[in-house]
Amino acid sequence: MLYRAGGTVVLCTASVDEQVPKWMIEAGTGWLTAEYQMHPRANPARRQSREGRNRPPKGRTHEIQRLVGRSLRAAVDLSALGPRTITIDCDVLEADGGTRTASVTAGYIATALGLHNLGLANVLRDQVAAISVGHVDGQVHVDLDYGEDSTARVDMNVVATRDGELVEVQATAEGLPISRPDFNSMLDAALRTVTSLCKLQEQALVKAGADLNVLMKRRS
Repeated sequence: MLYRAGGTVVLCTASVDEQVPKWMIEAGTGWLTAEYQMHPRANPARRQSREGRNRPPKGRTHEIQRLVGRSLRAAVDLSALGPRTITIDCDVLEADGGTRTASVTAGYIATALGLHNLGLANVLRDQVAAISVGHVDGQVHVDLDYGEDSTARVDMNVVATRDGELVEVQATAEGLPISRPDFNSMLDAALRTVTSLCKLQEQALVKAGADLNVLMKRRS
């Protein structure tokens, strides 16, 4: 799954193994995990050393991997998955802000399509997407690019379901604190955008041949 959001491009793939980690063997459920990596030339200004070769993964890499895994597990019924492990690989090819949120949104499409292709569509229980939002120059901006993110008074990453239920919110004020009304405005903008992203996810899945009537188990 090749996903583009502005100047950020992420390649996401889903792999399914017919086993679970040793520490989950007695749990009776499946598992979903994620790996995240920046391509050495994802930053057009300069090449970065590839993580895992001459240097260990950064703390930021581990943080994003855990975020993507947590977010996508919210969309999957692990008990229905059986003794299987889904691994989502997120490789950032071009970076201009919002790489973690792009990885979540693209990772969901890869997960859903992979489950559909394996006849495991019933395992998917919800739909999730993510977006960055910031308070920049007194205005709320969604899908921040690098320039907006670096100057934002507050930046926030929001993961939510199509129906607006929150999976994770990461927010930081740079300097002055933010008022509750401004925070609410940012969150509302993010949730509206997540709904739009979920519609685009469905369009991508339909185009790929996924049967959404089987794939999605909507809450009543």
